[in-house]
Amino acid sequence: MPSKQEVLKALKAVKDPEIGESIVDMGLVYDVKVVKDSVKIRMTYTSMFCPMAGFIDADIRKKVRKIKGVKKVDIDVVFDPPWSPERMSPELRAEMGI
Repeated sequence: MPSKQEVLKALKAVKDPEIGESIVDMGLVYDVKVVKDSVKIRMTYTSMFCPMAGFIDADIRKKVRKIKGVKKVDIDVVFDPPWSPERMSPELRAEMGI
């Protein structure tokens, strides 16, 4: 069975194409659950009208499915709580001057 840490590592490689930073470091990933061969990711986008949502979802599925034992990837996109720059990792906030 894949681990949550393996999934988070794969998600860290997924970049927001508009900003060029990891969706994990940006704080877009709210939760990851692994049950047997299924992964459920609860996340958000920087805005409800994110033009790159389809690209990000496809990249998530591609990278997470590469993990040994993963057969199913579900992405639950939520906007409550809404994303804000405060959700970014301290390192990324410092890098961006926030």
